[in-house]
Formats: sequence, structure tokens, C-alpha cells
Amino acid sequence: MEPIIIEGTAKTPSVIFDANTGTFEIKGRSIPENSVEFYKPIVDWLEKYKENPLSKTDVNIKLEYFNTSSSKCILDVFKKLEAIHKAKNEVQINWYYEEDDEDMLEAGEDYESIIRVPFKMIEISE
Repeated sequence: MEPIIIEGTAKTPSVIFDANTGTFEIKGRSIPENSVEFYKPIVDWLEKYKENPLSKTDVNIKLEYFNTSSSKCILDVFKKLEAIHKAKNEVQINWYYEEDDEDMLEAGEDYESIIRVPFKMIEISE
């Protein structure tokens, strides 16, 4: 399965999902004009990956900021990961946040309370 690689811009995060390594990353700012359009290829890719996932999938979320419409799309991504996890595959979501960014920490905790996948909060000191 080909990896999905999306270059980051000022408004969209960089995305690297590699089925060969089981390491997925979303990094940067997520304030696209159309969040659904931006995240659709990622959700579709995960739907395919779900058919034959690796035994362990690591997901690194390193967002500086995301808008409300992105938060719904990120939840859709997490729901696909939850389905992979429910199928008895190991999935770990690593949620990175800067030490003084309470909002990003709370956002991660909110997702953790909704999605039944192991979350790890990782503080980044500047």
C-alpha cells in the first residue's frame, strides 16, 4: 500500500501515513478552507489500511493549532483508528502539545475521552 504524503502549508498540516512502518503523523496547523475536502483522502486511506493493518500502529499528532471544522475531521480520522484498534490491533495515539498550551492539552484529553484507543500526552518544552 502506497503511503499518503501531504506537504504542509500555512493552513494545512503535513501528513505522512506509511502502511509499511505503521507510523502515521499529522503535524502543523490545520485551518484549511475546506476541512472535509482536506481530510477525506486521509480517511479513505485509513479505510483501506483497516483491511490489512500492521499489528502495531503509532500515530503522532503534533498540531500547533486547529479550527473547529478540523476538529470534527480529526475525530473522523480517530474513529477509523478506533475501528482498527477494536479489530484487535495495537494502536497508540501520541498527542504532542507545548508545555504552556493548555488548550491543546485539553483538546487531546477531549479526544481521549471520546475515542477508545490508548492516548499518550507528550509535553514538548520549547
